[in-house]
Amino acid sequence: MKTASVFILALILTGSAFGQCKSFTRNSCRPVLEDFIPNENFNSTLLVPGDEAELNLTFFSGQEYRLLVCSHPLLGEVNFTILDDKKNEVYARTSDEQSNYFDFRPESTQKLKLRINVPMKENPNELIHEGCVTVMVGFKEL
Repeated sequence: MKTASVFILALILTGSAFGQCKSFTRNSCRPVLEDFIPNENFNSTLLVPGDEAELNLTFFSGQEYRLLVCSHPLLGEVNFTILDDKKNEVYARTSDEQSNYFDFRPESTQKLKLRINVPMKENPNELIHEGCVTVMVGFKEL
C-alpha cells in the first residue's frame, strides 16, 4: 500500500510539473515565434543548474525556421549549441547578450543536434531550483 501511495504521489507531481511547463510555454515561449507557424510537437523538460540535454531535429529545405530555446526565469538564460551531422557547430548561444532563438534556411533537408546546457549558479550556497526549458520550432514556407 505504501508503494502504491508513493507511485501515485510521483504521478501527481510529475503531471503538475508538466502542466506548469505547458502553461509557461504557451505564455512565455510561443509569442517569441512571432509570425512563424509553430510545430505542434514542442519539447519541454524540467532541468536544474548543471543539467545538459540533447535533442535531434530534422529540418527540410524550402522553409525558413526559427529554433527557440526558452527557459524559466528561475534558471536564467540557458546556453545551447546546434551541430550538424558531422558535429560541426552551426550556431552557439554562450552568453545572455545573444538571442534565445536561431533563424535559418537549410539548403537541403538535414538532421541537426541541439545541445542545451543550464549554467551553474555563481553562488554554490544558493537554493537550486528546477525550471522548465522548452524547445520550439516554427517555420515559414518560402
